[in-house]
Amino acid sequence: MAENHQTRVQTVVEDMVQSLERDHIRKMQGRMFRCSAECCERPSDSMSQVHQCIDRCHVPLAKAQGLVTSELEKFQDRLSRCTMHCNDKAKDLFDSGAKEPAVKSLMERCVGSCVDDHVNLIPSMTRRLKESLDSIQQ
Repeated sequence: MAENHQTRVQTVVEDMVQSLERDHIRKMQGRMFRCSAECCERPSDSMSQVHQCIDRCHVPLAKAQGLVTSELEKFQDRLSRCTMHCNDKAKDLFDSGAKEPAVKSLMERCVGSCVDDHVNLIPSMTRRLKESLDSIQQ
């Protein structure tokens, strides 16, 4: 993918992840640490009970991180498939005898279209992730 297109996608995705981290994940981390600390303040519990308690405290955050990772992987897969389609179109054009400038132009337009389409998916992906994060039981 052309460098400027890659930078554009990367910036938008990083902004989304930072927003999710700031508004959702960070709060979940705080709850997890407070919950874990409370587990450690139970003098009558066995070591095994304390570890189980701490493990339960970590579940919501682990689910949240899994959700975000999965959604980002799906986004990356879709973008990769789109750019692979561009590569195929460019190869077909080149194989049909087109000159390099025409092939580069096609590739630039096609990848640009992929990037535009996928950047436009970010708001709905963000909304979906926020709803999913809000629904995780604490």
